[in-house]
Amino acid sequence: MPGGGISLDGARWISCRPGFFLPVRVLSRLFRRLFLAKLVAAHDAGCLQFFGDHAHLIERHAFTAHLAPLRRAEWVVYSKRPPELLSKGGGPEAVLAYLSRYTHRVAISNSRLIGITNTSVTFKWKDYRANGRDRAKVMTLAVDEFIRRFLVHVLPDGFHRIRHYGLFANGGPPATLSRRHSRIPVPAAAAA
Repeated sequence: MPGGGISLDGARWISCRPGFFLPVRVLSRLFRRLFLAKLVAAHDAGCLQFFGDHAHLIERHAFTAHLAPLRRAEWVVYSKRPPELLSKGGGPEAVLAYLSRYTHRVAISNSRLIGITNTSVTFKWKDYRANGRDRAKVMTLAVDEFIRRFLVHVLPDGFHRIRHYGLFANGGPPATLSRRHSRIPVPAAAAA
């Protein structure tokens, strides 16, 4: 997080107030809008199935009416410090280490697979809460549970792995990126 933003005229940096993390209400409304838009798109594309008491939701009008209360409700977006990582003595470094394991890799590499049968998958994993030799562990799961856990880490269409975003996104010509970076106040390097 850069801790501020560039003014609307693009001429100066505006720092956020001390202790500010992000605008939770704005994040909540943005998430709500994007989530519901993707849900409607999935409905329009025929990707959703409805059964029993919900079978009538296959009709566009009924589905839209069903979503109406969700558009008015305030959604809660969890945006607090990760208590588990911080309570165990970690800080921002622990959060970054946790997230970095998921940003540029697949959920599990072939080298971690130990054995596969018709009914189970055995693989190596690391328990980051343990230290030393106790960190490396082996787990065997039923095939369907292994696939379920693997698919939790697969991004849906239209989503991207975390790279850079906001001020650090490379979405324009190099001059634009350089101009953005020049507005960020960085302390001068100490003389060597």
